[in-house]
Amino acid sequence: MIDLFAPYDLNGLTLNNRFVMAPMTRSRAPQDIATAQIALHYTQRGTAGLIVSEGTPISREGQGYLFNPGIFTQEQIAGWKLVTDSVRSVGGRMFAQLWHVGRVSHTSIQIDGKAPVSSTDKAAQGAIAFGYTDDGEPGFVATSTPRALATEEVGRVVEDFAQAAQNAIDAGFDGVEIHGANGYLIEQFLNPLINDRSDRYSAQTLEGRLRFVFEVVDAVIARIGAHRVGIRVSPYGQLFDMPIYPEIDETYSALCAGMSQRGVSYVHVMDQSHFFLAQEGADAQEQALRTLLQHCKEQLGDTALILAGDMTLERAQDLVDAGLIDLAGFGQPFIANPDLVARLKNGWPLTTPDRDTYYGGDAKGYVDYPPYAAV
Repeated sequence: MIDLFAPYDLNGLTLNNRFVMAPMTRSRAPQDIATAQIALHYTQRGTAGLIVSEGTPISREGQGYLFNPGIFTQEQIAGWKLVTDSVRSVGGRMFAQLWHVGRVSHTSIQIDGKAPVSSTDKAAQGAIAFGYTDDGEPGFVATSTPRALATEEVGRVVEDFAQAAQNAIDAGFDGVEIHGANGYLIEQFLNPLINDRSDRYSAQTLEGRLRFVFEVVDAVIARIGAHRVGIRVSPYGQLFDMPIYPEIDETYSALCAGMSQRGVSYVHVMDQSHFFLAQEGADAQEQALRTLLQHCKEQLGDTALILAGDMTLERAQDLVDAGLIDLAGFGQPFIANPDLVARLKNGWPLTTPDRDTYYGGDAKGYVDYPPYAAV
């Protein structure tokens, strides 16, 4: 049995354990700049082996939600520097998740009310952003119809990712995680039922489907080094109008092979089956996911594999011992349990988080959850 609580070497970066705090949007940055309260939130959870920040937009164009700290201005870099200095002071390790939402945005967030950009001009049906309503107040709004990026524009977005990666290193992060999951821009290029392009980024071929994500990864590696780069993906995910397509296994096996060839630190898989499926369907998808994890693990070599989504200590131990993953990602359990690693190690009970305080608001439900104390 592998000891999940023992140190782990992540491509030269020593983690205190194999538990990863997964990225979670919390909308606590009124000026889109990380604050002292955000620094406290992450520092309270600094015993995680690795913390991945909430999605941090790489540009104003890439933003789909108000009150999320970005990584594209000097003020935002300084805000994140406060966070990383604080986390490092307690021995923590932290990657910034680089985020471009693509079509999951709204004109009220975009500069001069422009349309969001995507691989396509098809709107994300049923998807919502957090922007300004018709009365000018912050609120949930249906996403706007996007504009398909012209072929010659794609390189500009790739450069935005690379510059954001450099900004993250300047802000003191140990590395970056490229957000390629959950129906956002990179997945909008990967999915052949969304990407209807006819240029070299066409998703009708495997090469075209993967071209954008590989260009982003290559540009980020060129700027900060492969050992500082991870990527998050969500095969079988259906968030924000992402339909299932027949080439999923082929796509993600090839993506994992490409990540191994590039020597990145990790691939972070998000399991969304519990979002959409009843138990019978979730069980079938769990088996499909395990098969895909096995294929990816065979491709990845020294590149680590992380799984997040509906994670428990028992599931983490089983998957690590089976050689299917290297690190286990926990999201919501970290919200109400800042000392989650200690609770898991000692068998202490977990506090249930208050869903009403997940997004926006003040300190309540954000930095006021206490560590475990025996009665």
